[in-house]
Amino acid sequence: MQRLTFILLLLIVWMAGSKAFAQNDRKPNVLFVLCDDLRPDALSCYGSLHVKTPHIDAIASGGIRFSSAYCTTSLCSPSRASILTGLYAHRHGVRDNFTELPAALPHWPGRLQEQGYRTAWLGKWHMGEDNDEPRSGFDWFVTHKGQGKYFDTEWNVNGQKREAPKGYYTHVVTDYAIDWLKQQSADQPWALCIGQKAPHSFYFPEEKYAHAFDAVQVPYPPSAFALDGKPDWIRQRLRTWHGIYGPLFEWRKEFPNDRPEAVKDFENMVHAYWGTVLSVDDSMGRLTSFLKESGQYENTIIVFMGDNGLLEGEHGMVDKRTMHEPSIRIPVIARGPGLPVGRIVSEQVLTTDIAPSLLELCGAPALADVQGSSWVRLVSESDPSWRKSWFYEYNYEKQFPYTPNVRGVRTDRWKFIRYPHGDGSPDRHLAELYDLKNDPQELHNLAVSSEHAGIRKNLEAELDRLLAAEGLTAESDRMPLDEGIKTQLPDKKIR
Repeated sequence: MQRLTFILLLLIVWMAGSKAFAQNDRKPNVLFVLCDDLRPDALSCYGSLHVKTPHIDAIASGGIRFSSAYCTTSLCSPSRASILTGLYAHRHGVRDNFTELPAALPHWPGRLQEQGYRTAWLGKWHMGEDNDEPRSGFDWFVTHKGQGKYFDTEWNVNGQKREAPKGYYTHVVTDYAIDWLKQQSADQPWALCIGQKAPHSFYFPEEKYAHAFDAVQVPYPPSAFALDGKPDWIRQRLRTWHGIYGPLFEWRKEFPNDRPEAVKDFENMVHAYWGTVLSVDDSMGRLTSFLKESGQYENTIIVFMGDNGLLEGEHGMVDKRTMHEPSIRIPVIARGPGLPVGRIVSEQVLTTDIAPSLLELCGAPALADVQGSSWVRLVSESDPSWRKSWFYEYNYEKQFPYTPNVRGVRTDRWKFIRYPHGDGSPDRHLAELYDLKNDPQELHNLAVSSEHAGIRKNLEAELDRLLAAEGLTAESDRMPLDEGIKTQLPDKKIR
């Protein structure tokens, strides 16, 4: 009897060990959530005093939060392409919001599909303005044309049907996501990508959050009026579609308007922006609750991030595209198997790092010749070889003629920005140089300071070195001709 009991105990221990081994050996799932134009300071885990995001905060506290994450081009489609492929815009070719991601270009969801993952993209794709058909690399693809609408968007459901369910975009796409997750087999890993519209303009909160911030005063930020010593194009932008005295994405009906009381329009715009973020947090709560209830939470890598930053009055601007900090800084949060818990990572990471990092976490082969780097070692231990500088690129758009060509370099402390004319002639605009350690709001342009001439020279050389390493020289780095800041409104179809 004792011998039988001993054998039974051994069998139980063996079975428990085998089950634990099987669980540990199983490939992790991936839940990737991409917001549009999300500022880090619109999340409470990044310090927002007014926008409370408990579900997103919980993901951050259970994993890692990057405090210095940036996009390499602050524009939706180019940045999304960089996130998927690990490449800069000059390599993947998506330089504006109207260009398709080349179908033959490898990306991380497609690589996971090759490795046996079920893959899905649900929500805003936004690479190819008028194309809502399924894209390669995904088993299930649900999207819409253009920007989509906050209410009652028409969806193309995997090329099989078009439908326009009533309701708020954020919750409709979450419904699609949970329905898809319910259909997945426990025997096959999955990678689900959700493209939220929020908080992209035009900002319309759902009714329950429409007045959530009515009591909060929002003035123009100090840098909106600290324009002395800065390039003239910034002043020229003030009364345009992308300036604080302009229409503010239709929150201001009479424009341009620089009267002090017109700040109320700006305040209403920011309130609406914040309100859309509250719904995103509700969505993350629903998704994480489903994963926990279905027993998948601990084996799922969750990445929550924004595609680019957003200017909310800084330097007198709204929108993005520039290389100023609010335009390029993004939130990136990750948790799950292979990642530490409760860590804040201060090193500079880029949108191009997402693809190599996720593939390493999933044990999948890397994409060839990517420009990003995996941060898995960086967040788990340390990485003394991690980047100390990186370059930014943006090309002037005739459809949105409010931002010049931009090439710049950022280090841990310094930022240097230049504005090439586009034809090889001298730069059209004054350069910008900022000491981000002592001037994080970029109030004081040091580009013409004799005291900082040596620093500028070194940063110019570093920018040239980084560009040349990618084959970008004065002759090969092609960009449009800068035709100057213009005041006309963009076509309604592309706003």
